[in-house]
Amino acid sequence: MKIKICGFTQAENAKQACLLGIDAVGLVFYDKSPRNVEVEAANEIINALPPFINRVGLFVNADSRFIDEVLCEVPLDTLQFHGEESHEECKQYGVPFIKALRVNDKTNIASMAKKYSKASGLLLDSFKESSYGGTGESFEWSLAKVKVDTPIILAGGLNHETVSEAINIVKPYAVDVSSGVESSKGVKDIDKIKQFIRQVNK
Repeated sequence: MKIKICGFTQAENAKQACLLGIDAVGLVFYDKSPRNVEVEAANEIINALPPFINRVGLFVNADSRFIDEVLCEVPLDTLQFHGEESHEECKQYGVPFIKALRVNDKTNIASMAKKYSKASGLLLDSFKESSYGGTGESFEWSLAKVKVDTPIILAGGLNHETVSEAINIVKPYAVDVSSGVESSKGVKDIDKIKQFIRQVNK
């Protein structure tokens, strides 16, 4: 089971988390988020990471020029789109991408998997009208029990107390956590990460 932790804002904090055995680090390039990072801070974080960590940049309805600028300055491996971006918009950068879906009982995940056919993964998160992730709220995990060819990344309300049950229900390719392992917004709690990883791997 792959583990991604999103919303790092401090280099040493990200390094410590990676040394515990996570697979991917998410950096938020969205100025309305409390976990937003500027290019300089993003590079400090990336430069601190050990080898073989996937570096993911998260964007929300961003202007293509802004994404191009970030890609020119920050060595990202994967893009993650959390807004209403079309399939064409997501794939235009020639970089592997994840499309996030905010899930409720009206979400047709199978249809979205076909629509975003070039996505490396679909990230299933909680639906909240005023937010694009990072809310700490879960959704009805049974809605995510779908058979699609695209790898499913489960997010939304995960922490060390909920992740084991969520994995058992959904059986995703990976899990993604942000607020569930934080001591404050943008600062990850290493003990919470240890507990989270322990529950994922048990």
